[in-house]
Amino acid sequence: MPAPQPDPPGSGTPDFDILGIGNAVLDVVAPVEEGFLARHDMFKGTMTLVEQADAEALYAAMPPGQESSGGSAANTCAWAAGLGARVAYLGKVAEDVLGTVFRHDIEAAGVHFPSSPLQGGEPSARCLVLVTPDGQRTMAVYLGAAVAFGEADIDADLIARAAVTYLEGYLFDPPSAQAAFRRAARIARRAGRQVALSLSDPFCVDRHRAAFRELLGSVDVLFANEAEISSLYEVADFAAAATAARRDVALAVLTRSEQGSRILRGAETVEVAAEPARVLDTTGAGDAYAAGFLAAYTAGRDLATCGRLGSVAAAEVIGHYGARPQADLRAMRRAVLG
Repeated sequence: MPAPQPDPPGSGTPDFDILGIGNAVLDVVAPVEEGFLARHDMFKGTMTLVEQADAEALYAAMPPGQESSGGSAANTCAWAAGLGARVAYLGKVAEDVLGTVFRHDIEAAGVHFPSSPLQGGEPSARCLVLVTPDGQRTMAVYLGAAVAFGEADIDADLIARAAVTYLEGYLFDPPSAQAAFRRAARIARRAGRQVALSLSDPFCVDRHRAAFRELLGSVDVLFANEAEISSLYEVADFAAAATAARRDVALAVLTRSEQGSRILRGAETVEVAAEPARVLDTTGAGDAYAAGFLAAYTAGRDLATCGRLGSVAAAEVIGHYGARPQADLRAMRRAVLG
């Protein structure tokens, strides 16, 4: 693997609004009955890492579903591009059929994807998302080539050209990816750009709490839901966790499902109501919210407007199966941003 190149200095106006870095995963989303989970020893609402053979067996048993380039940050990037932001993405796929599908799909969504494929290693990752009638999602994830992402896959010039580099907590597990995150944050800071981090899942936070809290020193914008932020600070009280987040990052964006979101910047607190929605599938709600928020944020809008576009995007995605939009996102942007 080639050694990372020196970090470039920052200069000029950014060419991209958002650069996402995360697990490059082909998402397969399908509706199932409650009994399907029991037959396959799966616990509703959880995310389980599985081996390649188990992923293939579960995929064969699933009913027809929707397939698209996925992973949390990739979903956010596709949404943000649809909302009119200039977006790039870094992630690792193999040189195989699923990797080719991933590349075609994310580029078709308007996202610049310059990452080179993995040669001779694990096959491309896939996330099997099982949605029960109550809208709850249960995920089986085979990470494959995605976890091969490391410092050498960081495109230093691209980071220096992006207003915000958005880091996906799901990728944080391998030590090589943690090193890549730290380097990406260093490059962005040196270039005078901003760093955003999504905690992604309480499972991720529980495994890497100390490392996440250390990384916060290099983070400008933190995205977390109520469970994630409470886990990060090991408190049961949301208000206490929010106070700690306000202390540690310049901007904390905390989502609370039907209770909306709370945005904290210095002494400022902005409460944003959840948009009315019919809940069919919660897959990708946080990803869509982050996309809406960042699309407005990089356009220079106030925090209330950023939160509203995030909430509108989240409401759209939970009303249908899959993590990608079905609405006209340009019209959505015009309705909120004018």
